[in-house]
Order: sequence, then C-alpha cells, then structure tokens
Amino acid sequence: MPENLWIWIVLGVVLLGLAVGAALLAPRLTRRPHEPSAAERPAPQAPADDATTDATTTDDAAVDGTSPPTLPEASADVEVPVLDVPEPVTGRLARLRARLARSGSPLGARLLAVLSRDHLSEDDWDELEETLLLADVGAGPSAGLIDALRTQVRVHGVSDPVQVRAMLRSALLDLVDPSLDRSLATDPTLGEDGARVPSVVLVVGVNGTGKTTTVGKLARVLVAEGSDVVLGAADTFRAAAADQLETWGSRVGVPVVRSHKDGADPAAVAFDAVRHGRTEDVDVVLVDTAGRLQNKSGLMDELGKIRRVIEKEAPLREVLLVLDATTGQNGLMQARVFGEVAGVTGIVLTKLDGTAKGGIVVAVQRELGVPVKLVGLGEGPDDLAPFEPEAFVDGLLGD
Repeated sequence: MPENLWIWIVLGVVLLGLAVGAALLAPRLTRRPHEPSAAERPAPQAPADDATTDATTTDDAAVDGTSPPTLPEASADVEVPVLDVPEPVTGRLARLRARLARSGSPLGARLLAVLSRDHLSEDDWDELEETLLLADVGAGPSAGLIDALRTQVRVHGVSDPVQVRAMLRSALLDLVDPSLDRSLATDPTLGEDGARVPSVVLVVGVNGTGKTTTVGKLARVLVAEGSDVVLGAADTFRAAAADQLETWGSRVGVPVVRSHKDGADPAAVAFDAVRHGRTEDVDVVLVDTAGRLQNKSGLMDELGKIRRVIEKEAPLREVLLVLDATTGQNGLMQARVFGEVAGVTGIVLTKLDGTAKGGIVVAVQRELGVPVKLVGLGEGPDDLAPFEPEAFVDGLLGD
C-alpha cells in the first residue's frame, strides 16, 4: 500500500472524530451555564384553584401625607421578626428596694440613727429636719413629719428599735399618701356615636428628663397588660426623636405615627395619631412631645395648642409630666408651670433609683396636688413601674 494512502486514511479518521465531538458538544456550549437542561427542568404545574393575588396596603403613611407603602411578597425565606416580651408589671417596684439600698440613700439610715438615740435634744430634731430638707421633702412636709415624730416620741419613747422603725415608717408613709389614686386611665371609652374611643395619654416634660424613653417604656408596660397601643411622635424639633420612638415601638410590635418633614406641626401629628388610633380601634394612644423649657412661653403655648387639637378628636385622659428625680427643687418649678399649661394628671419620676432625693415624691405631690404614678428604676427597657408607696418607703428604710 502506498505510504501516502495511509496518511490520508489516518487524517480522515481524525477529522471524522472531530466532527462527531463537535456535534455532541454544540448544545452544551450554546446553553447558559445557569439554565437546566430539558431533562432536568421540572414539568410545569397548573396554579391552584384558590390562588388569589391581593394588593395589600396600609393607611399608616396616609396619616402624614405620604403614599401608602406596599408590603413585600410573601416568601418562605423571609424571617418573621421576633418581638420582645415585656416583663410582667406586677412586682416591678419590689426591685427598687435593693437599688435604693445600693445607691447609698442616706435618708432612712440617718433618720433611724437619730431616732434611736436615748435622749433627743433640740439639736437632734434639727438634724432630722435637715436630713428631710436635703432629701427634697420640702419645708412644709418636713415640719409636719417632725411634729408627728415628736408626738410619737412623747407617747412611746424610742428605746425599742423595732418600734422606732415602725414609727418612722408610718410617718413617711403618711407623707407619701397611699390614699391617692395612682391608676392610669388607659381603658377605651364610648363616644356619642357609640364607637370605641381610645384613651389618649399626652407625655410632657423638659429636655433631658428621659421623656421619649419613658414613652417607649410605658408602651411596653401597656403591652404587658394586654393593651393595643399606637405611638404619636409629636416631637418634631429633635431629629432623632421619631426614630428613637420607632425603635421602641418595633421591639414590641407597636406602630408609630410620625411626619417625615422637618419642622412639621406637632399638633397635626398628634391629631393624626389619635385619628389613626380611632380608625384602628386601639386601646391607648401615647403622644410624645418636644422637651420644653418652662420659661419659653412660645413653646408652652404650643403645648396648649396640642392639647386643644387632640381634644377635637378624642378626650385627653392623662397628661403625664416626666421629671428627673435628681433635679430636686428645680423640678417643682417645672411641675408648677406645666400644671398650669397642660393640666397635669400624674407624675413620672425618672432616675429615682440612683438618687438620695427621694423626698421629691412628697414635694411634687404637694405642689401639684396630683400623684406620682410611675417611677423609673434604671436604664433597662422594663425599668418603669407603677409607684407603690409602701414599697418605696420600705426601700428608703432598707427593708
């Protein structure tokens, strides 16, 4: 066989093999890498008969004039946010006893030390009164307590420590006045048309008292008690106030009505929050306001406007004044002006656990004639508790 013939035969076999290989690889080269092959693709299925597509919207944004947002499509990959479960409200103030003891509050210890002396001189009574004044009890209440203790000493003496403690506890408890109604009016009422009207709670106070934080903590208290709550971010002067309130609300599933415009009218936001609360049939609407200095007449007038605008939509059931317990007698000046402008119905004392100024409870109640209803015990999210006179006095005495 000629040599050239063998070369042509080998070359032909190679070319034939290349052609066959190209024919087999062509479909794979032209298909996109992420597309499954025909054999791998599942057979199409018909949609279920009851499958529907609903356009779901919310009217939250309509309150402040923005277009309503749309909800994301349901997906198995979307995780449902886990909400906080607030601590039960009952018994929260019991924790105050230990915290008052740790804070080194000298009020109860100094009073007991003086009263336990064998013979009380005039200097001893002056020391007792000075101790009460340093604790911000106030001149009038201090004099009343000293008179009561003098009478007890004449009748019973002070030789028995147990008797001394009981005597002092009774005198302090009378000052705090356990007979005051400290409940919050948070139950819905019925309007003239028979529809449910939410309880509206307005929270006021000066800058730095922890007002917005108190609103967030109060929302947790109400959620723990089973109430449906809406928050109104009417503090439109502080840029982060509404964001801060939304953070508090999102942790327990409470919606917030706010404005996204700088310098929006606080009264309008408050009104929208109350109207939204009525529309959604909630139990309580909590309205946060901007921190105001009591000597700024324009801002105080605006607070009066907020109150009037709210009452066009629903009765204002509570006006809570937030006071910093560490401010002492200055808090009385704040309380006096806010009481005149906003009609305060209750006091919230913050930072009460870390101060020796526990007497402010007595002084502010005497000044306004309204009770302390809530106290802040610390920085935790559930460190807000209904005020209990007996537990507070026992905490002062270290019981």
